Amino acid sequence: MLDTLAPALKAGVLAEALPYIQRFYDKTIVVKYGGNAMTDPKLKDSFARDVVLLKLVGMNPVVVHGGGPQIDDLLKRVGKQGKFIQGMRVTDEETMDIVEMVLGGQVNKEIVNLINRHGGKAVGLTGQDGNFIRAKKLLMPNKDNPEELIDIGQVGEITSIDPSIIAFLDTGDFIPVIAPIGVGVDSDTFNINADVVAGKLAEILGAEKLVLLTNTPGVLDKNGTLLTGITPKQIDEMVADGTLSGGMLPKISSAVDAARSGVKSVHIIDGRVEHALLLEILTDDGVGTLIKSK
Repeated sequence: MLDTLAPALKAGVLAEALPYIQRFYDKTIVVKYGGNAMTDPKLKDSFARDVVLLKLVGMNPVVVHGGGPQIDDLLKRVGKQGKFIQGMRVTDEETMDIVEMVLGGQVNKEIVNLINRHGGKAVGLTGQDGNFIRAKKLLMPNKDNPEELIDIGQVGEITSIDPSIIAFLDTGDFIPVIAPIGVGVDSDTFNINADVVAGKLAEILGAEKLVLLTNTPGVLDKNGTLLTGITPKQIDEMVADGTLSGGMLPKISSAVDAARSGVKSVHIIDGRVEHALLLEILTDDGVGTLIKSK
């Protein structure tokens, strides 16, 4: 990105970043990585560079990744069709095997390798490692009849997260890369929405920021206009009137919960923009929606 700028402009960009580097030095930044940023080669490369740079200037990035498109591709190859209810993937036993294969294997390793290739020290984890993410079966309320609970298979809700493994990795300047798979009391595995894991992890770690990469410019109103700043109360109203729905619901719910639980700032940003992470954290002009705590 800097290659196309004149030297004076490059210096200006770096100078603009300085106060943000100072403010967020030694702070934890939890990043949910998903959408086009995970599938477009140029965006994948810029994301890895962004994460490495944040670590090199003294921040502590923690990456939680999804893998929906990759899961859907493998499901199609075995003759299955992905199904979602209220933004959550219905996960039978066969689908869970595929989720573990894709998230804990293929996608996690690719992200780790990409970050390491750019000079970082990434370590891949799932919630099964050291019983890091404990979970139980999620039963979803039917939105048309809240008293009725819907069984969507091996989908989990988080019961606890043990932050000690993240703290241990931080002492060695490693970058955790986390696949959203939880483990139950009987060693059952659960598919957990990556936005939910990122939000809860940000709460547990007392993160300075939670950044959620999406395939939209951020939170949009009914007219499709980007809302650059919004409160949890306004979000509740937008969910109630149907402005926010579908796959955006878990993302928004996690963002609001994190904002209400002490995460200082929550950002929903456009992952289709090259170097979106740096633009949001290290410049005056963001590339998405900031959710305020109040």
